[in-house]
Amino acid sequence: MLLSVKSGLFPQTINATPNSTSTEAVQSNQPAKLIVSSTEVETAVTKTVASVGPAVVTIVGKIPGQRDFFGFSEDQQVSGSGVIINPDGHILTNNHVVEDAKELTVVLADGEQRPASLVGTDKFADIAIIKIDGTIPAYATLGNSDTLIAGETVIAIGSPLGDFKNTVTVGVISATGRNLDTGEGYQLMDMIQTDAAINHGNSGGPLVDLAGEVIGINTLVVRNSGSSSDTAEGLGFAVPSNTARAIAEQIIQKGYFARPYMGIRYQWITPEMAAMYDLPVQWGAYVAQLDSDGPAARAGIRRGDIITKIGDQALDDTHPYINALFTQAPGATIQLEIVRNRKTIQLPVKLGVSQ
Repeated sequence: MLLSVKSGLFPQTINATPNSTSTEAVQSNQPAKLIVSSTEVETAVTKTVASVGPAVVTIVGKIPGQRDFFGFSEDQQVSGSGVIINPDGHILTNNHVVEDAKELTVVLADGEQRPASLVGTDKFADIAIIKIDGTIPAYATLGNSDTLIAGETVIAIGSPLGDFKNTVTVGVISATGRNLDTGEGYQLMDMIQTDAAINHGNSGGPLVDLAGEVIGINTLVVRNSGSSSDTAEGLGFAVPSNTARAIAEQIIQKGYFARPYMGIRYQWITPEMAAMYDLPVQWGAYVAQLDSDGPAARAGIRRGDIITKIGDQALDDTHPYINALFTQAPGATIQLEIVRNRKTIQLPVKLGVSQ
């Protein structure tokens, strides 16, 4: 009996081919001949890192000093990660990595440094595109984040703390479809949750599946929840690749990502605020100011109105004003539900386009 044993990523298998000789060996109680083939093992993780790693970059930004009471403060240096996504040298990263930076430098995986230019950003999805010139070492493929399932193995690549370039961490998809409150009146929607280690400096780097495709852009880590003093580990979040792709393609084409524009300044109403001020709604957007020639003003919205519904979406704790607005198409005419003097009215509004 000839046995072939191969080592690798999967459990060992033994292939046996019965013949007259093997039968005789068993019958005569003679030991079978064992031939072991020792080969170099390349796991799916190492193959993926070798493939995607050269496309991962470190991004260094310079934020000019500001005038304050004591004069001018010193320039600040910020850093994060990014991934090259096409042969033209476009790099996908987070908006917060490049926000306010006047000078951008990209450090390639081999240590080469190149100046970069900002193409465009989208604050509300925390996505930005920058660009480098010259021959690129590699570029990564954006995969389909809609097919992700909990438990799937993923790899995060980036530069934690800005010093440890192209660090690799491995984990799983913990969940999909997570919404995170930014504390700025809107939520980061439909985020991927992973337990792959993400640290300061990893922001903007790719979250990669074992097929070697980028399925997310690492964005943040949560270490405690709300007012709790408990510290949590393994709560990393990434922007889904399908979201990043849609925004990136438009930024590369137009230099910006179009969002619908209403033209108001508002105060977000919660049940606590409603009780404190005896308001007629539990959730909504209280119109504090209007752009004089904005879509809302042209539609007849007034200061003091409370927007409670945008299109078919009622505003509540999981659907804040900005996120409900951003489900609508720029330039579309939609129906608003307004509470004015404790009466509910409907108003059509033709949305503008913001850049």
